[in-house]
Amino acid sequence: MESRNPVFSRSFRQQAWNGPTPTAEQLQSMYDRPAYTPPAYRTMTIDDVVVRGFMTLGTLAVAGAAAWVLNVPMGVGVLAALVGVVLALIASFKQSTNPALILSYALFYGVFVGTLSREMEGVFHGVVMQAVLGTAFAFGAVLAVHSLKIIRVTPKLTRYVMAAAIAALGLMLVNLIVGFFVDGGLGIRTDSPLGWIFSIAMILLGCFFLLLDFDMIEQAVQAGAPEKFAWQAAFGLTLSLVWIYLEVLRFVSYFTNE
Repeated sequence: MESRNPVFSRSFRQQAWNGPTPTAEQLQSMYDRPAYTPPAYRTMTIDDVVVRGFMTLGTLAVAGAAAWVLNVPMGVGVLAALVGVVLALIASFKQSTNPALILSYALFYGVFVGTLSREMEGVFHGVVMQAVLGTAFAFGAVLAVHSLKIIRVTPKLTRYVMAAAIAALGLMLVNLIVGFFVDGGLGIRTDSPLGWIFSIAMILLGCFFLLLDFDMIEQAVQAGAPEKFAWQAAFGLTLSLVWIYLEVLRFVSYFTNE
């Protein structure tokens, strides 16, 4: 597509113009063209992501707190988790920016997180606060790593992270199936050295997903993505933070006295 900027247009004609010499009217028309046509939509800013992120995480936190206070049964929490997973898959594969879909995911999954946290706190006193602080620390550390460009996100790194996620999910599925026949399954989710190593790996994987989220947000802002894309960015951040929180919760429980 030919640039509408007169400077670029003139440069292009000097290099590749093989047609007739433009008339005075054509030159005047080229000169009168606007050098820049603003987009028909408001572009996304970091503030948009922050606001949507607070709304999404706030919905999840409020739902979790309500489930905790109302003593929602764990069975209901598991059903809410299944609904949340389905909504998350829809939002992920469709790259949805629908706030109703994303907030619904946060609502249902928040119920699960709240019920699970209450059950874990009942067995391992103080584990929830430690998991919250650990998640906050991970968020701050990854943000610092991204801001200082200590680790640069490249296509190769993205492929490695996605491959590791698929492998981890596959391994957890196999562990679940084996667990029906062997106590503890493969041992990756038990209080053992193998379980500790796997939990640390899962926490690091969540941190790398968070790093990819920060990079995606930065690129979207620079590219002038539409404002509504902030919802997808907030959704990605929420997924990563929930992943990290649940893994930190499990890891801390290994070293907390019952």
